[in-house]
Amino acid sequence: MTLLTVTAKGQITLRKDLLQHIGAHAGSRLTVQALPNGRIEISAARPRGKISEAFGLLKREGQKALSIEAMNDVIAKGWAGEE
Repeated sequence: MTLLTVTAKGQITLRKDLLQHIGAHAGSRLTVQALPNGRIEISAARPRGKISEAFGLLKREGQKALSIEAMNDVIAKGWAGEE
């Protein structure tokens, strides 16, 4: 068990080993949930994104986007052993 001290400003500092245990690092955001009997639960907030943010992720700079038909042609040639 770890004993923490509350500062005059109402702040606490978590030790490095505790932060590593919950997967937090400098700049991480933490969630705190109030539980019954005066208990709290602290966990590292997981970033949430949108699937649309992944679109174009593998596109190289200056590379033109392929149409579905062009992608299908490349795939068919690959399966046929042509490329």
